[in-house]
Amino acid sequence: MSIQNQVTIITGAGRGIGRATALRFARQGARVVLFSRSPAPLTQVAAEIEGEGHSVLSIAGDVSNEEDVIRLFQKVMETCGRVDVLLNCAGIVAVKPFVEMDAATWDHVIHVNLRGTFLCCREAFRIMAAQHSGVIINLSSLSGVKGVEKFPGLSAYNVSKAGVASLTEILAVEGKPHNIRVCAVSPGAVDTEMLRQAAPHLRAGMTPNDMAEILQFLAGESARMLNGTNLEIFSNA
Repeated sequence: MSIQNQVTIITGAGRGIGRATALRFARQGARVVLFSRSPAPLTQVAAEIEGEGHSVLSIAGDVSNEEDVIRLFQKVMETCGRVDVLLNCAGIVAVKPFVEMDAATWDHVIHVNLRGTFLCCREAFRIMAAQHSGVIINLSSLSGVKGVEKFPGLSAYNVSKAGVASLTEILAVEGKPHNIRVCAVSPGAVDTEMLRQAAPHLRAGMTPNDMAEILQFLAGESARMLNGTNLEIFSNA
């Protein structure tokens, strides 16, 4: 069993890892649903997928906004009738020394990265529990992993990603009776705009396409024994 015909929601699909994942999954035959806050990049990705002859559903919205997320899943159910895979790729970073950290910046990062993952997981979880099947994959980061080198100015980002990893762990426990499998991926430096913003001194050891390949594996039947796993990727440039 592959990802072919699997209804797959990808957040943050307009750029970076989300974009690469959307293209890869569509090319592998998944029924791809794109979700992103910025309509223009989303439209470009959808046009590229359609131009290759694949069907796609594109919805603009903010993962941290409960109404937007509920609308997303309602639209998917109206159109597709099920949700097989959720890939939470949406995320932001803010670089600010902790002594200068303001509550608005802190809240914004936590809202998008952690609250957004929670909201999308909750809506997917409810649908998947009713259909007794589903896979959820959350994008965490080595920045949220204990014992890994940290970089100044990323306090909000690190905390948000540690929260995503912890959320994944408990959802795997609660999802097991419903045949819902939940995993996280914690990559190091991936060649994205976010990396260049957060840590421009780092040399990326992975491309978004590399990450998309890993996410495809985790979503497929070959990874069926992986539940609650946080895949830590220490890539070398």
